[in-house]
Amino acid sequence: MLLRQRPQVQEVPRSLRGDIGRLLLATLVGVTLLAAYTTFRIWQQGDRDDRAVPVDAVVVLGAAQYDGVPSDVFRARITHAIELVLNGVADRLVVTGGRLPGDRFSEAGVARALALANGIPADHILAETTGRDTRSSLVNVAEVLRREGLHRALFVSDRTHMLRVLVIARELGIEAYGSPTASSPTDVDAWNRFYSTLRELGALGAHFFLP
Repeated sequence: MLLRQRPQVQEVPRSLRGDIGRLLLATLVGVTLLAAYTTFRIWQQGDRDDRAVPVDAVVVLGAAQYDGVPSDVFRARITHAIELVLNGVADRLVVTGGRLPGDRFSEAGVARALALANGIPADHILAETTGRDTRSSLVNVAEVLRREGLHRALFVSDRTHMLRVLVIARELGIEAYGSPTASSPTDVDAWNRFYSTLRELGALGAHFFLP
């Protein structure tokens, strides 16, 4: 009776295994350094306030609202933007954000209502009402600013969101500056700031590396 020979499994040479290991280690170190640097830039931008720079408009980024009531995150953004306009930082306020399926109100509409209630004249408020995320809202904002002949804008959002907002705005040709709100729930404790930073690392990675 003939015995079948087992197929020989070719062993990976030690030198190749070593090269693969070194490559994986180098990749891990590179990713770690990139994440660390990006985290530093997120926090650095979040601690910077450019309200002293002359601008044409204050732009507040939208966030969740519940049947016309802004979430705590959104209220913190709107309140800060209103204060900037009332203190003379800019003459125009641009509110942003569309609505989810089933919503009766847009994020921009909620922000506009609060601005009106706090004394900002209706003809000083501009709006984009169809944005569903940061990039689409900023694309619309760029068009609103161009249409109105406005060039410099001071953007308001949370500290950890500020870097991504400015990166995208500048890519769209806006002369963009930031004034983050210091009262957002994303900053109430170390855990919330850590979580929001992780989320921004993912969002920035997607922006730069995904089509």
